[in-house]
Amino acid sequence: MSKISITAKQAAQVQQSCICLHLQKAARAAARQFDEAFRPLGITSGQYSLLVSLVRSKPPSIGQLALQMAMDRTTITANIKPLKKQGLLKAVPDPEDARSRLLTLTPAGKAVLGKALPLWKAAQNNTLEFLSSEEAKQLRINLRELAN
Repeated sequence: MSKISITAKQAAQVQQSCICLHLQKAARAAARQFDEAFRPLGITSGQYSLLVSLVRSKPPSIGQLALQMAMDRTTITANIKPLKKQGLLKAVPDPEDARSRLLTLTPAGKAVLGKALPLWKAAQNNTLEFLSSEEAKQLRINLRELAN
């Protein structure tokens, strides 16, 4: 078997041009900013995203939520446990499929989301302050396309 090596110049080129690396760095930076905004409410940015995904006319199943959030079911299940423990959401049997659970916000969950919205708006504005509205719109379009 031959050894394959990479030069420092090649590694620098990867570090400067790698979309995945830059997306990961940007995602971590944004998550830190949103986590800090939501800290007074005792939730993280990921938990906020999960809770806000439950605001809909028909409660989603764990599988539906996993698809929407591009996560696997076991990760969703692990992420809802602390939210259930905090009393922010509940999982109820699906009347159409007893094996499935539907996720709904509790009154406490709705209250947290109500308090979180202005914090989200402020963090969102801080995150996008260096982009024009057209650039922000294009960034969202590009990110959605990459996610599909």
